[in-house]
Amino acid sequence: MPDTSETPLWLQGREAVIAATDPSAWREKAPDYHLSHVVMPRERTTQHAPDQLEAIVESIVQVFEMEVSHKKDPATWVSMVTETFRTRINGGEWASAADIAEQGSYNVLIGDSAFYRREDESFASQHHVFHTAFPNGFFWEVQEVLSPPPVVTFKWRHWGDFTGAYKGFAPSGERIEMYGMSVAKVSDDLRLEEVEHFYDPNAFLSTLTGGCPVAHLS
Repeated sequence: MPDTSETPLWLQGREAVIAATDPSAWREKAPDYHLSHVVMPRERTTQHAPDQLEAIVESIVQVFEMEVSHKKDPATWVSMVTETFRTRINGGEWASAADIAEQGSYNVLIGDSAFYRREDESFASQHHVFHTAFPNGFFWEVQEVLSPPPVVTFKWRHWGDFTGAYKGFAPSGERIEMYGMSVAKVSDDLRLEEVEHFYDPNAFLSTLTGGCPVAHLS
């Protein structure tokens, strides 16, 4: 194991960043990831040693997701080069750290589609929508890293059980899986500078709506 006293905070993992965060930085309170600790080891499809690049990339992205979801001020986000960071999906418009803090990561990374309209969702409501649909968690893992820093290309998997309603659509109880690829440019100290995601949000959302893009969305 690396000496954490010499390891930058953002590379020490999500729990270390949570422990080091001032309580005033949270939107509400510090998040609790106990479900991830219980569920992920038995349900993930890949296993990586702590010093493997896959495990390091997965940890950095977990810190990023935690920060953008729960820390209100981008100035407190340690996982990225906040001043210049940008992200987008499928070659669309770029979003800055300030955009994510204002709109929310779901609104930025799903955007407008036949099954989801970001203009209808606030920062709080977008989280409520998906936490309601997946009350037992919607987990994420890196499956494979295809290129090393400074431009890291990696494949990932998202999964969870659809046991809560999605925008009025009754849950099916089925396991929902989503796959994609991301390209991340990182700094010399492995903070995120730019991230592009490539996946089909409609394929994911259509499983929650039975393929119907209009019912219950107005």
